[in-house]
Amino acid sequence: MRSSPFPPSLLLAILLAGALLPGLVVEPNHAAEPAMPARPNVILVMADDLGIGDIGPTNAESRIKTPRLEQMAKEGVTFLDAHTPSSVCTPTRYGLLTGRYNWRSRLERGVLSGTSPHLIPQDRPTIARLMQQAGYHTAMIGKWHLGWDWAKKGAEIDFTQPVKNGPDINGFDQYYGHCGSLDMPPYVWVDTGQITAPPDRMEGVRREEDRYGWYRKGPIGPDFHIPTVLPHLFDKSIAYIRSRAEKAKAGQPFFLYLPLPAPHTPIVPLPPFQDASGLNPYGDFVMQVDHHLGQLLDAVEEAGLDNQTLVIFTSDNGCSPVANFDLLQSKGHYPSGPYRGHKADIYEGGHRVPLLVRWPGQIPGGQQTKALACLTDIYATLEALTGQKKQPLGGEDGYNLLPVFQGEATSGRTALISHSIDGAFAIRQGDWKLCLASGSGGWSSPREAEAKKQGLPPLQLFHLGQDPGEQKNRVQDEPEKVADLLRLLQTQVQNGRCTPGEPVKNDRQVTFLPAGVTLPE
Repeated sequence: MRSSPFPPSLLLAILLAGALLPGLVVEPNHAAEPAMPARPNVILVMADDLGIGDIGPTNAESRIKTPRLEQMAKEGVTFLDAHTPSSVCTPTRYGLLTGRYNWRSRLERGVLSGTSPHLIPQDRPTIARLMQQAGYHTAMIGKWHLGWDWAKKGAEIDFTQPVKNGPDINGFDQYYGHCGSLDMPPYVWVDTGQITAPPDRMEGVRREEDRYGWYRKGPIGPDFHIPTVLPHLFDKSIAYIRSRAEKAKAGQPFFLYLPLPAPHTPIVPLPPFQDASGLNPYGDFVMQVDHHLGQLLDAVEEAGLDNQTLVIFTSDNGCSPVANFDLLQSKGHYPSGPYRGHKADIYEGGHRVPLLVRWPGQIPGGQQTKALACLTDIYATLEALTGQKKQPLGGEDGYNLLPVFQGEATSGRTALISHSIDGAFAIRQGDWKLCLASGSGGWSSPREAEAKKQGLPPLQLFHLGQDPGEQKNRVQDEPEKVADLLRLLQTQVQNGRCTPGEPVKNDRQVTFLPAGVTLPE
């Protein structure tokens, strides 16, 4: 009898999904000792403000050297049509962890600050809770940006007291991180509720002093050093992997969520990366991210965990204009690749991001896929990977990507809803994308107020197959397509989910129509 080439968990997930490759006969493996644990370790790395055009695997014309990411792509699968649920930080992180579109939550637009209370309720299913249920040890190391509850003494933060309602209430056994973006005070480390060192001074850098390395003035702890935050978090992550290695080999796998603070501002590359890109500090910082990711992958291999560890690398949205698009483009580098817009926008450059997945021996290497994917899909993928039954809540807007890892053309996802910093919606089905905004919905020109002054229509329809740069508005030419997409958006908003299942409630009354636009009959 021929043994299965898949580990038991992946075989179960593929069978549950009905996704066996045509002609493939898989028989059970009755060997006394499996070659590896049934459940792989999972490391989920999310860069901050990294554009689709910034790395070689998703842009062959990139002028930034990213050899470790290119090696990761050769050893796994690269998604060329992957998207964040939002074009900014906080809402994407919500969508990634819950498998649910961010605009269904109480956060209607914008992002949280470094002092905001926690956003994800304790009873909301998350991928960390999902992995705990499957017997994983779970850790978050890095930028949280989903709020937690500081102790207060009057209106001021009491840094001598523990933090409450951090990542631990959302399924993480331990966490180590910073509350907001790295340009948002307070600048202190919190280790599973405990502040490692209370602030002892105020610190900040004005934009006029450093257009790349600025960060808002605020309290900072003596052990918090802005230029070394990125390597520090990778060191912490590598130490975590080493600490869990023997238990992982013995059958208790780990899930590590590593949301990076880079290449978001403050853009502070260290030697030997300073000036290494030949572009500007942003290009240098991307190179540093690539280097540290390589160190992480090396640590997995050195710990003897390479073949039993699934590694996912992505970004929370497109590149920020702080990277200096004009300068980069003058040197032949396009952070958004061929796509329009950037971070904050409803256009593709705001939410189309790199997504690389590697699992040696289980995911065939060197694959590129055009399967439509959203970061909300990671929840459903890990749910299937660990053999768990889909529940009414959790992953409401996610599709299982395991079949795509094995070469299938699609996960079953046919539509995508995107969201901008201003709360503008877009809905895509196939190559057609309808933006419910007059302008970018974000920071690129035309901003919404400017677009309205110009008299631009409140809807924009693009055919991405023919017009990936979203230049020709087809609203007047395709009224039926506009109507179909509006109906589809209405259905997915009202149902509380975009996947099959019983309708569920959104956390608020969701409105999406621009002024003057009505739903078709």
